Amino acid sequence: MRCLLDTATLLFAGNAPQKLSARAEALVRSPTNTLELSSISLTEIAIKNAAGKLNFSAAEIRQVLEDLRIRILPYTQEHAFELFDLPVHHRDPFDRQIIAQALAEEIAVATPDAAFSLYRRLRVIW
Repeated sequence: MRCLLDTATLLFAGNAPQKLSARAEALVRSPTNTLELSSISLTEIAIKNAAGKLNFSAAEIRQVLEDLRIRILPYTQEHAFELFDLPVHHRDPFDRQIIAQALAEEIAVATPDAAFSLYRRLRVIW
């Protein structure tokens, strides 16, 4: 299965796997799944690092991506256009872009954020 990990899920999977739900852990650990991370999540981590809200180096994030075989999904104009029709159930701009990207790609998203479930076309795994 192809699945987009949100930022929190990536950080949990790489540094605090005990915080993953059983379903999310099975998803991340299965070699048959195609795990992806939005380029938006990399931006979010870098911005939050600079603001002192997170403490992860680029090297640490690269290592997690490699260890878990996660590929980066570029953010495209199709993803951005999905935002025009996206209801405002969630105000976080990073999360809204990840939601739009998952909807445009028609893939599930792994997230502990309950607000993602408010988007009726979005398949949430947690």
